Amino acid sequence: QLLMRTAAVQINSGPDRDLNIESAGRQVLAAVKDGAEFVVLPEKWSLLVTGDAVAEGAEDADGEAMTAARGWARGHGIHLLAGSFTEKSADGGLPANTSILVSPDGSDVASYRKIHMFDVDVGGVEYRESDTEAAGDEVVAAPLGTAKLGMTVCYDLRFPELFRALLDLGADIFAVPSAFTAVTGRDHWKVLLRARAIENQGFVVAANQFGTAKPHFDSWGHSMIVDPWGRVLADAGDAEGYAIADLDFAERDRILGSLPAIHNRRPDVFRDGKGAA
Repeated sequence: QLLMRTAAVQINSGPDRDLNIESAGRQVLAAVKDGAEFVVLPEKWSLLVTGDAVAEGAEDADGEAMTAARGWARGHGIHLLAGSFTEKSADGGLPANTSILVSPDGSDVASYRKIHMFDVDVGGVEYRESDTEAAGDEVVAAPLGTAKLGMTVCYDLRFPELFRALLDLGADIFAVPSAFTAVTGRDHWKVLLRARAIENQGFVVAANQFGTAKPHFDSWGHSMIVDPWGRVLADAGDAEGYAIADLDFAERDRILGSLPAIHNRRPDVFRDGKGAA
């Protein structure tokens, strides 16, 4: 497959799960009518809350969120990345921030649990994800038609070593479902998305939350699709909707043919602590 029409959905989620799911479903349908074969939802698309409400709102992988997501994938015959949702722990521990890729027949292809916890202080707000969620520890790349999807979530974008590990697993598309803050997003979002695309010579599909939500969420929006040259193919702006573009794998092949940076790597130099003291 040389072209894959792809959409990154952008909504303003909050504490009302039913409303969030309705908004997401509406945008998935609109994107499909626009020709999308692969749709990515943002981080915490079904429920965006903080503190004790995180654990209270956690669901099993067969809860409302994923039941809806599987229904959309099957009903529309698309691949759907169900952004992320708060997944209940099987052993009663902290829940995980989990992203699941669903196939066109409605079955799960792969699950990824966010590795890097957002423990920062920005814009006068203290975020401590590690207080309410357990970090994942597995790098996940999954088949997506004839392509391979590298799975990340939001804050993971700041860690290029994760993207390199995904590249080594064969990823040529990188998904970044997010609730990236407006304070950091204004200066960092587009720069980091383009950098990850350029340095790994793959497509980056970033579905972000937008707008404000209680108690202190203020998300940047600007869901984007970036090509392997670092060109922004689509930008959803700062309203509900989606970014949509064709991922052109023939163009990626042309880029790799003329500037084969990922094939010119020297991992042998960087392994086993070979740096000089």
